[in-house]
Amino acid sequence: MAGIFISGTDTGVGKTAVACALAKGLGARGIKVGVMKPIETGVGDAGPLDALALARAANQDEALDRLCPFRFALPAAPSVAARAEGARIDIEYIAQQYSDLAREFEFMLVEGAGGLRVPIVDDFDMIDLAQRLALPILLVARGNLGTINHTGLSLAEMERRGAGQVGVIVSHPEGPLSPADAANLEALTGGLGEGLLGVLPPLAPGTEPPPNWANLDGLLERAARFA
Repeated sequence: MAGIFISGTDTGVGKTAVACALAKGLGARGIKVGVMKPIETGVGDAGPLDALALARAANQDEALDRLCPFRFALPAAPSVAARAEGARIDIEYIAQQYSDLAREFEFMLVEGAGGLRVPIVDDFDMIDLAQRLALPILLVARGNLGTINHTGLSLAEMERRGAGQVGVIVSHPEGPLSPADAANLEALTGGLGEGLLGVLPPLAPGTEPPPNWANLDGLLERAARFA
């Protein structure tokens, strides 16, 4: 089964926006896309907003317990949020739910929580989860100052841990960049070369990204190497 695990250089970098845009873009190509947000924290009365957004983007009508099996109120790392409720996240249960969903779709988009080293249970983090699901990682990086360092460290850690990589997408969750941020981002994107799979520009609510904002052919080709 082809698919990717979407992680970020930090929390709030735009993983969900990127995942939703990818789901819509792949769906427009006629690919039956499945989505999953295994763990979501900071969940209020309206439910797991990231998981619900993913489901809408993919037109996926699945029970929420399958799409997002672990949901916690505290807006913290999964291990911390689970502990606050006296719960423990079951990695094998996530893997089983993923396996069941993956049989129903041509391509899976699985969104992590926070960054790559965010702990899920003791000595098990988001990179470990991607590897347990046998999915290569798409890294979402913010466009703002600091992104060179965060992106470089994240890519280096993925390499050190032997995690599959499909590339990087830059997001703009905080809106248009200052001249300094733009110059800094240009240095990052130039250094990434073919590893840069797209730049998701700032989007007003309800608007769609421009055509060809992401290299979907490249993403599909790289993901297929790990299937």
